[in-house]
Amino acid sequence: MQFERDNDTYIIYLEKDDRIMHSLTQFCKDRKINNGKISGIGAIKEIELGAYDLNHKKYISHYFEDIWELTSFQGNVQLKDGDPFIHAHINISNHDLDPKGGHLFEATVAVVGEFVLNKINTMGKRVLNPDIGLACMVLDK
Repeated sequence: MQFERDNDTYIIYLEKDDRIMHSLTQFCKDRKINNGKISGIGAIKEIELGAYDLNHKKYISHYFEDIWELTSFQGNVQLKDGDPFIHAHINISNHDLDPKGGHLFEATVAVVGEFVLNKINTMGKRVLNPDIGLACMVLDK
C-alpha cells in the first residue's frame, strides 16, 4: 500500500493481492479515521458481492473469482461498535463489458486499486436497527 495525504484527503494505492476492505479498514483504524467517504477504481478478483433481502433480513451473496474491472467503488466510513466500519457498494465489469454491482463484502486487488478517502469530522456512527436488521447510520443532530 502507498498513500499521500493532503489535509483530510488521502490518495491510497492498493497493490496486487491486497484485500480491499481489510486494507482500507486497517488504514482508517491506524489513522483514527472514524467518518469519511471513499471512492475508487481498479481491477479486482475474488469478489464477494451481496444484495440485502429485507424480508429475510439477510444478504444474498455472490462470488466472482475471475478478474473484473472495478468501474466504481462508493463507500462511507462510520464507527460501528467502536471501530471504523466501511459500507461500500461497487460496480464491476468483465471482459465482455457485462456489469454487476452490489454491496461489497471483500475483494482482492488483481492489478491496481486506486482510492480517494475524504476524512469527515462528524460524530456519526452505526447502530443496529432491529426493524431493518442492519447497523444503520445515527447522525449527531
